[in-house]
Amino acid sequence: MKKFKILEDIAIADIAIEAYGKTLDELFENTALAIFEESANIKNISENEKKTININSDKIEDLLYDFLSEILFLKDTYSIIFKKSKIKIEKKGKKYNLNAELFGEKIDRNKHELRNDIKAITLHMFKIEKTKEGYKDLVVVDV
Repeated sequence: MKKFKILEDIAIADIAIEAYGKTLDELFENTALAIFEESANIKNISENEKKTININSDKIEDLLYDFLSEILFLKDTYSIIFKKSKIKIEKKGKKYNLNAELFGEKIDRNKHELRNDIKAITLHMFKIEKTKEGYKDLVVVDV
């Protein structure tokens, strides 16, 4: 199963990502992977640093938006680029709870091939859909 694809012709300062997953956990991991790969060549990134994200929301779309925004916050605050994530989403009552571990390392401009400096997750066209294969989302980021 394809993990994600980059959609063309959205806008000059935007990148549109369509990600896929059999489960919500896999969908969130693949969306994060698309963010990581659009930010840098992940082949040269070690997994020396680990950051944890714990958030909850009443809506799964808000949970994804907040999760992706937190990835960008960690990148900008700690100068870390990530390579991999492990996601666990649980629904308790009416709330979705997300526990995520992100693995990467401090940005080293001599070592890392940086690509796009993603500044924000936008709500433009933002959605999550249930499909017969599982889930897919559409996320547009501002670069």
